[in-house]
Amino acid sequence: MDSSWLKNFRAQFGKLTLKVSRTTCYREVKLTPLPHLNMKSKLLISILLISYCHTLFAQAQPPSIPATDRIRLAEAFRLADEIGDRVWQDWSKVPFAVLLVTPDYEFLVGHPKPSAHFVRARYDAFLKSDVYYRRRTFPITFLATFPLDNTMISTVVVGPAENTWVKTSTPWVITLLHEHFHQLQDAQPNSFADVNSLNLSHGDQTGMWMLNYPFPYDRKEVQDQFALMSRLLADAIRSPEVERSNKVREYLQARRKFQAIISTDDYRYFSFQFWKEGVARYTEYQVAQAAAAKYKPTKEFAALKDCRSFTDVAQSTYDAVINQLLTQRLGGSKREVVYSFGAGEALLLDTINPGWRNAYFTDKFDLAKFYPE
Repeated sequence: MDSSWLKNFRAQFGKLTLKVSRTTCYREVKLTPLPHLNMKSKLLISILLISYCHTLFAQAQPPSIPATDRIRLAEAFRLADEIGDRVWQDWSKVPFAVLLVTPDYEFLVGHPKPSAHFVRARYDAFLKSDVYYRRRTFPITFLATFPLDNTMISTVVVGPAENTWVKTSTPWVITLLHEHFHQLQDAQPNSFADVNSLNLSHGDQTGMWMLNYPFPYDRKEVQDQFALMSRLLADAIRSPEVERSNKVREYLQARRKFQAIISTDDYRYFSFQFWKEGVARYTEYQVAQAAAAKYKPTKEFAALKDCRSFTDVAQSTYDAVINQLLTQRLGGSKREVVYSFGAGEALLLDTINPGWRNAYFTDKFDLAKFYPE
């Protein structure tokens, strides 16, 4: 507060005392009025001081996570705690660190080692975590997982549901589990070194090669064979048991032909993407299905106006995978095809090699390793 203003105030109205606590953000303002002031002047001064103190107190409070986003985050954490280890062994041992990107601030939750860029706001009992914040640096449409601020701890960076492509609460929660599965992938021993050993970055040190690799999406031969292979994969997934062996054989023949018409690096890239992103999409389905069977949402989450049942989300996720296998085209969708295709392969493996997930993190980067010879 400006000292000259304070002197003038004291001379006209009385002694003003301010007490400020930096740790609690508590401020005490006490006025000892001069005896010559009438009641009207005292009342006016009180009103002005109340307004001033309210402004000071509001400025002193750290920002907080919006109420709806806080409910969604808490549901994702609770769902991971109750369902995660049923889907993937030891998933609960991996930090579920999330950076929620809002219009003005970013809130870091569940991170074991926040960097110096963040300020601690409070412990949130509903989220069961300390909450840290900083001014926004990422777009509010963001939805990705990567090590944050030069740490090796993968962090889900995500905007509110309405600002991401998923739009509503329940798919947003399930998508956070997709991203949390990437944290499980990244937490495996030597994960980053193993990815680098694929030799697909071609000098890129940012990781953007995973999105921008020059796969031959526009080659007609590759497009046609991928479309055939995708249709046969959908047929094999949906085939009755008496027809499954023949359907799987037809699919694997088409898959081997696809591998033969692209380069070794191109095959390695797509195989890696099927393994990484496709199985993460498959995990969305498995989590939603498990939640539909054995999970009861909190009353706060169920009360959200856009809440959908996990049964509905599980079915829509499965239907989308099958529909995309039948309709999407490599030339138009480009890298986006890896999500449904890898998820489809995982669904097929569940029927012909139910134990494949036990070796998923050791026999890495190519789901073909799990098919019968």
